[in-house]
Amino acid sequence: MLTSYCTMLSELLQGNDTGGFLIIQDSCRYSGRDLLRSFISSALDREEVVNVLGFELSEEEVKDGLRASGLHRLHFHNAYSDPLGWTDRSTFTVNKFCFEELAHLVKQAPHSKPATLVIDSLTWILRHMSPPAVCKTLQQLKKGGAVRAVIALLHADMHQRGTVGSVCHLATSVVTVSPGIKGDEVLAKITKRSKSGKVLQDEEIFSIKGDLRVTVLNKLSHLGHKQVDPEEQQTDPTANLTFNLRLSDTEREAKEKLALPFMFSKEKKTALLQPTQGSGRILYEPDANDDYDQEDPDDDLDV
Repeated sequence: MLTSYCTMLSELLQGNDTGGFLIIQDSCRYSGRDLLRSFISSALDREEVVNVLGFELSEEEVKDGLRASGLHRLHFHNAYSDPLGWTDRSTFTVNKFCFEELAHLVKQAPHSKPATLVIDSLTWILRHMSPPAVCKTLQQLKKGGAVRAVIALLHADMHQRGTVGSVCHLATSVVTVSPGIKGDEVLAKITKRSKSGKVLQDEEIFSIKGDLRVTVLNKLSHLGHKQVDPEEQQTDPTANLTFNLRLSDTEREAKEKLALPFMFSKEKKTALLQPTQGSGRILYEPDANDDYDQEDPDDDLDV
């Protein structure tokens, strides 16, 4: 049964996150490039201007399968031929990844509307630039108004977890893709942060057709099975102990009924707090034999 177009992935494809920063996170188990191209196709169908920083695919490969009616609004910036700038054959190189260069690049397009910037892939940049510098540029793009939205592909298994976490922390939405049960199904784990700071998470199964249209098949919570990422499996620390740390139902019930020595019952509290005659008064009469030195210089100090 197909779900209606109200799922989180469908909302992202419709471009409801104006000014957002979306990361598609994949691994060697499944490539997220088809989903990235689906986002490009959806943006062009909405008559948006799309700028693509192409490090891993040529212009012909990026445009393959996209509808011809929207290709005039797609601007490909070639970083594929010479990504490191060794031969001066590319229009964009890794060392140009900064806010000033990107803002100038986007403004060159003959369109007045703010454009969507697609980065294919962010891994190429992170492998040749320091993560703090990359994060600074992404933050400036996110808040600087130079682009409408940023969509980036990230190969998570090629970076340390700290690097992936730092970049994903800047994103308003993260879609992590992995293979589904069937051959044409894909599992998407989606994390979305609202402007108020609220974090929404969901898991959906979808498929991508030949025309790059995404069909959401079902939410994983509605299915009878759930795939578990091996990295997310938690081991039981009590599994191999020579003694038992778990309580039986009888032991747990006895523990809950046990009265601790420092816990006062209601009756005991009432008895202790009830005032009695003469309570709270200290009567003292100096004795003639008290050790009191008249010549003590500190005698008059209230210490």
